[in-house]
Amino acid sequence: MVGRLVVVSNRVGDPRKAAAGGLAVALGDALAVSGGMWFGWSGKVVENGPRGEGELHVQQSGKVTLATIDLGREDYDAYYAGYSNRVLWPVFHYRLDLADLDAGFFDGYQRVNRLFARKLLDLLRPDDIIWVHDYHLIPLAAELRALGCQHRIGFFLHIPLPPPLILAAIPAHEWLMRSLFAYDLVGLQSAADLAHFSGYVIAEAGAELLPDDHFRAFNRLVRARAFPIGIDVNEFQALAETPESMEMRDTLREQYARRQLLVGVDRLDYSKGLPQRLRAFQRLLANYPENQQSATLIQVATPTREGLAAYDEIRKELEGLAGQINGDYGGLEWMPVRYMHRTLARRRLPGLYRAGRVALVTPLRDGMNLVAKEFIVAQDPQDPGVLVLSRFAGAAEQLSEALLVNPYDTGATAEAMQRALRMPLGERRERHQALLGRVCEHDVHWWRRGFLQALASAERAVG
Repeated sequence: MVGRLVVVSNRVGDPRKAAAGGLAVALGDALAVSGGMWFGWSGKVVENGPRGEGELHVQQSGKVTLATIDLGREDYDAYYAGYSNRVLWPVFHYRLDLADLDAGFFDGYQRVNRLFARKLLDLLRPDDIIWVHDYHLIPLAAELRALGCQHRIGFFLHIPLPPPLILAAIPAHEWLMRSLFAYDLVGLQSAADLAHFSGYVIAEAGAELLPDDHFRAFNRLVRARAFPIGIDVNEFQALAETPESMEMRDTLREQYARRQLLVGVDRLDYSKGLPQRLRAFQRLLANYPENQQSATLIQVATPTREGLAAYDEIRKELEGLAGQINGDYGGLEWMPVRYMHRTLARRRLPGLYRAGRVALVTPLRDGMNLVAKEFIVAQDPQDPGVLVLSRFAGAAEQLSEALLVNPYDTGATAEAMQRALRMPLGERRERHQALLGRVCEHDVHWWRRGFLQALASAERAVG
């Protein structure tokens, strides 16, 4: 691929840091090849900072240039806390009931995207290729084009895209979707998301579907395709060999030697289906009493967006459910639910997954969900655990050998848990082998290469 790669995202990851996730490592690899740049918000909020302005910071991390912008309080509240996370996040996860559609965040969202475009444009070279990430920055290409930018620009949406009628509930939905046509390539997580995109632009904008995944609408041309994201398999396997991971695995196996562990690791978010999961586990204990004194659910709920009412409510609900289940079924020697509302160090995660007989990945809606793929990679192929996976996670399209469930159906999810706990070794090995092969083949590097190759060959949206 010719030209320097410029990655733009809400937050910037430093690929050299040990705490960097698989995405940061994968993008860092691509950036380092041509001495690329990563551009985004610094994470700093300046109280009383001017609207639509922010100080730019530029530093080197190896061959990668990290360029970040500070945001004023008013811009942060409207762009990030407001429109991104109180409008787009709930709507894109099908939760219109939680969306704050009349709060007046829209102007701030536009203003910050305009700020990003203005600051980024000054840093660009003529042959740069720009890759924009996620819902915070949907209109960035349109703002860049308005300033005369002629570069190739791709966009990847990490969260799900909802059906057309749900999208149409957003007051600015036409402007939002029109903005996507300023890109040369739009990448989505799943075939379902791509179908929703196609359905919207055909029904709402009279789009013409052209060969090779191209769409024409709003007098513009864009290529749209599903690119299911993967994990950095080698990086996660290396994590599994760290002392922290092995200590976690050995400690859990010793402490729960007489138990069968079910594990869940999620951000504390209403999209993750955590109350429904606990109710299904409660039903498991009621309907299959042989699991009492045996099955233990370890649920890690990582804090996120604390202070917002919807998140405070789900935390209270979870704590109440965990207490109720432990009160009804627990005793001095066995507590059925181990609930932790804190962040577990990434180096310890493979050990937790390896100790689990069953992983519960049961979101109500998820763009992909990489926990499912991490669990598969962490397993012992000779004695693997079983993945219980929501059909509403993007990962379900690839991971069909998991036990797929409807998380809204408490009884059926409990039955799937029981089946997973009782699954014979031969079937567990067969399912795991198929799942592992697919996760390894379609890893994060495969995802990155596929997207950038498609961007390079997309017909131009400008010119």
